[in-house]
Amino acid sequence: MKTNIIHRDIPTDHALDARLHPVLARIYAARGVHCGAELDYSLDKLLPYQALKNIGAAADLLARALRGDQRILIVADFDADGATSCAVAMRCLRAMGARQVDYIVPNRFEFGYGLTPEIVDVARHKSPDLIITVDNGISSIAGVKHARALGIDVLVTDHHLPGAELPEANVIVNPNQPGDEYPGKYLSGVGVIFNIMIALRALLREQDWFVERNIDDVNLARVLDLVALGTVADVVPLEYNNRVMVSQGLARIRARHCCPGILALLEVGQRAPERITAADLGFVVGPRLNAAGRLTDMSLGIECLLSDDHERAAAIARQLHDLNSERREIQQQMEVEALETLEAIPLEDDGNLPAGICLYDPGWHQGVVGVLASRIREKTHRPVIIFAPDRDGWIKGSGRSIDGVHIRDVLESIASRHPQLISKFGGHAMAAGLTLPESGLDQFRRLFDATIQRQTGERPLHGTLLTDGELAPADMNMALARAIRDGGPWGQGFPEPQFLGDFRLQDARIVGGKHLKTLFTLADGTSIDAIAFNTTGAGWLRENIEVRTVYRLDINEFRGRQTLQLVLEAIEPLHT
Repeated sequence: MKTNIIHRDIPTDHALDARLHPVLARIYAARGVHCGAELDYSLDKLLPYQALKNIGAAADLLARALRGDQRILIVADFDADGATSCAVAMRCLRAMGARQVDYIVPNRFEFGYGLTPEIVDVARHKSPDLIITVDNGISSIAGVKHARALGIDVLVTDHHLPGAELPEANVIVNPNQPGDEYPGKYLSGVGVIFNIMIALRALLREQDWFVERNIDDVNLARVLDLVALGTVADVVPLEYNNRVMVSQGLARIRARHCCPGILALLEVGQRAPERITAADLGFVVGPRLNAAGRLTDMSLGIECLLSDDHERAAAIARQLHDLNSERREIQQQMEVEALETLEAIPLEDDGNLPAGICLYDPGWHQGVVGVLASRIREKTHRPVIIFAPDRDGWIKGSGRSIDGVHIRDVLESIASRHPQLISKFGGHAMAAGLTLPESGLDQFRRLFDATIQRQTGERPLHGTLLTDGELAPADMNMALARAIRDGGPWGQGFPEPQFLGDFRLQDARIVGGKHLKTLFTLADGTSIDAIAFNTTGAGWLRENIEVRTVYRLDINEFRGRQTLQLVLEAIEPLHT
């Protein structure tokens, strides 16, 4: 394998319930879970919202807007986190009695990201008294200034890392702003606005707002399906606080106590709500929702999440499904071209690719560069930025990084040393975006590679697969597979378990035109099916060969029947 295989360290000093399957106990221990309390995902275990800096001021600003019957306008980001953030704010504010609340979401091809002055000019036609940014705004210095000059109050709610200068908003709520003591620094944008809604409800209760207006007290658990979706789709680390919200949201979806839009997106993705996992939110629902923002207008996705009419939600979900199919076709073509470009890149003296990779083609689609960057990063095990044309003379890039390289810090380092090169940038450790003149691409490419080299030093850049050790044949059964499936939520920072296994290959064939289906013999002589998605295998594959694999234990569901299977993350011959 071109990747290193490393077994996770398994602490022995944990105090997990002896009734847990011993394999699951060891999996939890390897992820830093030391006692059963850390597996309690009750809502009362959420971090106290009061610890978020300025959250009291935010609640007061919103309460005054409600009492004054002000016009509230939400400005959302055009990804799944932004869409769910917008839907949470809209649903909660309406439920709390806001009569004049609306939203806009910038079209990425016309306005770009965030609360720009141009978006403020669009917003002013709706005559807002208050603008709320969700999942954006921390870098919108000029846009916030323009709004305030027009007499519009601004509440910035965001989770992205701030720059050296903060916008002059009335209030900023962001767990990553200076002076914020909230311990959950990995809140998603939807997690931030959810906490603000908790604070607002508490304040309105104190002020007897619901009693005065004869409004039913708001059950905020009803939007946890949206919070779970946005948190998983934004690939923020699933630390304990995030796992509580995701677990609660998944439980509501499984019970079908969720918005019709999520049910409709699951249906077009051929997933049964009753058995949904966090992975289904990340790989089935999220991409279909994101397709609207990538190819057209995220308003379509937001309307899907806001609709309470099942037929309308289903109709929009079908549109989003078709858009996602179109996005896949565009991405596949771009990936072919990107791999051809990679082949032409001169190798370094050590025979390897540059430490940092920047690819650009004037024919590439701006809405798909982030997905393509992820794919190229997976193949090269390097930080990658994919660029596509923006307005005349400018290009826009989306970057994805690897563990140990903070890509936003890389961009900030370049921008501080070459202030005229990058027009704007933002993001976090693993993902970032930027705009620069096309004429500056070659210079930026050199600087990006050099900065990555300084950060990584002599450390070789290659892929690493962390495993949870080997499984005995007796443990490769449906009971453990179900225990693992139900033992999540698994995701970024709390990864789904994967194991190392050596098997004898009985059979291998291609299914669906692009997936490798295999049959293995275990050490005890029994057989088990396995599948490697999006790979057609290699020339060395043949019957009776011994192979080494890294796999996940999975339950395959087909025509109402469940069977055990392995999902292969890597496969190679055991003996060369």
